[in-house]
Amino acid sequence: LPAEPKIFHGRDSELADILKLFRQDTPRIAILGTGGMGKTSLARTVVHHEEVMTKYHGHRFFVTCETVSSKPELAGLIGAHLGMKPGNNLTRAILQWFSSHPPSLLILDNLETVWEPVESREEIEEFLSLLTDIKTLALMITMRGAERPSKVQWTRPFLLPLSPLAQDAARRIFFDIADDKHPPEVVDQVLSLTDNMPLSISLLAHLVDMEGCKEIISRWEIEKTSLISDGYDKRSNLELSISLSLASPRIASTPQAQDLLALLSMLPDGLSDVDLKQSKFPITDILGCKATLLRTALAYTDGHKRLKVLVPIREYMGKLFPPTDQMIQPLLKHFQKLLNSYTVAFGEGSGVFPIDRITSNYTNIQNILQSGL
Repeated sequence: LPAEPKIFHGRDSELADILKLFRQDTPRIAILGTGGMGKTSLARTVVHHEEVMTKYHGHRFFVTCETVSSKPELAGLIGAHLGMKPGNNLTRAILQWFSSHPPSLLILDNLETVWEPVESREEIEEFLSLLTDIKTLALMITMRGAERPSKVQWTRPFLLPLSPLAQDAARRIFFDIADDKHPPEVVDQVLSLTDNMPLSISLLAHLVDMEGCKEIISRWEIEKTSLISDGYDKRSNLELSISLSLASPRIASTPQAQDLLALLSMLPDGLSDVDLKQSKFPITDILGCKATLLRTALAYTDGHKRLKVLVPIREYMGKLFPPTDQMIQPLLKHFQKLLNSYTVAFGEGSGVFPIDRITSNYTNIQNILQSGL
């Protein structure tokens, strides 16, 4: 088993929800969310929790799937964890092993790697279905995105995709890594660059520990996400983590979803469905593209149902895949029309104008207008 995370804050609610599910006989649990949101850390914390250890003892198996690309490879990897020798078809042997042993827990980490490709998805889902037919086998998966594989009766209530950490938890992670010698207001300025995404917090905190807050803030202005993208894998390289999400077959099947994501990278306030529809973007299926971004967790909807993108992803897209003028112009015209309507209503003294349409887009309007200068 991988070690229990030494720095882990801000997921008490999610951990409690998962432990409640484990009190059922054989839970099937999916931990979902954006890349870098801490899914693996949460799963590692669960597998080492006292309740889970007591229930499954030595029959806990944590299988990292990021190197497999097919169902036979996945079966081979699971078989290796069970002590089986490599073979052509280990599926039956794996099913027999779990069926004949005491209650077991199987965790498939980063399952999206093998589930994402359309050509292997059905076979993977069928394999998961066979595994969950075993009455004594609990299954937990982690996947980037917001979709659960089908053909599995996932235990209810479903877990929501992981969201950014609360500010207090973000500070605690930062101080665990970079010590607490830094002024709180400057630390919050650094954290604002991360949108409280755990991976970004960790990577920036390590840099701050070596260079200091002000130096890192200055470097970020120039380097953006490249500043925390020197690592060799997705756990130490933010840009690699984001690029893996962009390479998703779900994005590839809806190419204009990336165009919408690029546009959202300019819009800290996000966009409402009304703005999406009225802006007349050159996107064939704007709501379909929105759905794709939500399914892959590259975007999210806030409490006001506005489609938004986390700061690290916005910075990455703005640097490497900025929106085209063809995408910006319709939104510029839309905002100009909004402002003109307000001016007319104000001039006539009618007061009949939904002012929140402007206030909710205040920073967006600034950014779009500045882009045209």
